Amino acid sequence: MTVPGKNNRTLGLSEKEKERFAAGCLRVSKPVSAAEIEDKTALGDTFAVMPLLPRGFADLILADPPYNLTKNYGGQVFSKRSEEEYEAYTRRWLSLAAPLLKENGSIYVCCDWLSGLTVGRVLSEFFTVKNRITWQREKGRGAGRNWKNGMEDIWFAVKGEGYTFHLDAVRLRRRVLAPYREGGAPKDWREDGKEKVRDTCPSNFWDDITVPFWSMPENTPHPAQKPEKLYAKLILASSEEGDMVFDPFLGSGTASVAAKKLGRRYFGIEANREYCALAESRLARAETDRRIQGFDGKVFYERNMLCVRRKDGRER
Repeated sequence: MTVPGKNNRTLGLSEKEKERFAAGCLRVSKPVSAAEIEDKTALGDTFAVMPLLPRGFADLILADPPYNLTKNYGGQVFSKRSEEEYEAYTRRWLSLAAPLLKENGSIYVCCDWLSGLTVGRVLSEFFTVKNRITWQREKGRGAGRNWKNGMEDIWFAVKGEGYTFHLDAVRLRRRVLAPYREGGAPKDWREDGKEKVRDTCPSNFWDDITVPFWSMPENTPHPAQKPEKLYAKLILASSEEGDMVFDPFLGSGTASVAAKKLGRRYFGIEANREYCALAESRLARAETDRRIQGFDGKVFYERNMLCVRRKDGRER
């Protein structure tokens, strides 16, 4: 067995811890109220659980369904299927999720370049598609006869025109490489310590995201874990404090953890017992540690900007 290095901070649980944390998860076998699922993790099949949930309980849905690839999720294998079969799979879960979103709610669906062709098309049957975000994964295997895949996509859609969107909550602080002055004064930039910076309007291409890796405390053994910073942007842009964030494919809990750290309520469904336990463990950690890598509570920072520990313990 490989022994992790001393700086490896990947979250691992003993069998006793898995049992303890999994025991705290909800088992949904009959219709439940919004109060019964608030701030809970449900252990179960999302296709069996979603029909039992109250209509219109979610303000925001963050969904990271399996991409159309063969992948082992902790012993449960999702197998690549034909385009027609994957389209039917996507339509099936979206038809169950759509009634659960409030009339002014938003939904974000993660995908890769290939599954995204199907997801975007089917998503438009249930919602109004507003945009497609592309984010740089910074990881990926090379291919001998193709371009290395270093990007993933997120479709953004809404149920009605009264949806929430907070532009100022998701501005990105970037270094200014060629500072311009007008009348001797900085034009559209300012000093931030030793850096010249500008708080920019966020676009639909994100190159500031770091995929969780072994030295980051949010990292887990989940093979397709999304970064907390990625979901923090979606949550801050498209929900209010106290709103309910729902993830029908919770994995190791990133959506719920980010929601908790940002003062939102949450509910997620995950079929794998170990991933549910990991999610509950991370949620317990979030009771005392609300930090999100690359976010100082007011603005997001581009990747690899100088990290400074402040007196309140936050990092940027």
